Amino acid sequence: MTVGPVEIFVIAFKDPEFHGEIRTELERLRDGEIIRLVDLLAVRKTEDGVIESIQRSDLEPDEALAFGAAVGALIGLGAGGEEGMELGAVWGLRELADGHVFDDEDKWRVADAIEPGEGALVALVEHRWAIPVREAVRRAGGHAVAGRWIADQDLVRLGESAMQIPLELDSQ
Repeated sequence: MTVGPVEIFVIAFKDPEFHGEIRTELERLRDGEIIRLVDLLAVRKTEDGVIESIQRSDLEPDEALAFGAAVGALIGLGAGGEEGMELGAVWGLRELADGHVFDDEDKWRVADAIEPGEGALVALVEHRWAIPVREAVRRAGGHAVAGRWIADQDLVRLGESAMQIPLELDSQ
């Protein structure tokens, strides 16, 4: 199974007002083969402390097993070479047998982290658009050395840092 780069993100909501906009946008990106939702866990804690949750995935059951095996094998390879790779693949199959990466323990962990009236969304997204780019880089003899998504807050911090450096303007 070819797996694109995977990103996990967590979004917190004060007084969540879900009207389907997030789902619509994720479906648009999925339909355009830009992303694939590996797993999504949305948790809301009502004002009286009741925990509500939903979980979604774009993976079919056989794709979830293949994804689990592929990810588990890579983790196992890093941990214990070829023998670890085989054990990791089995572990990955077992972990995704229900079709989801996130489990009940994750739901309760998220619920513990939010206050009554708040919500949170945890998503594991595969970037399908990056697969052909990655393969082209490999064919050209390249490999990833480092990578990081740049968030809005990173740019704000960059701007704050720049404000501490005196700017010299040419008077020409």
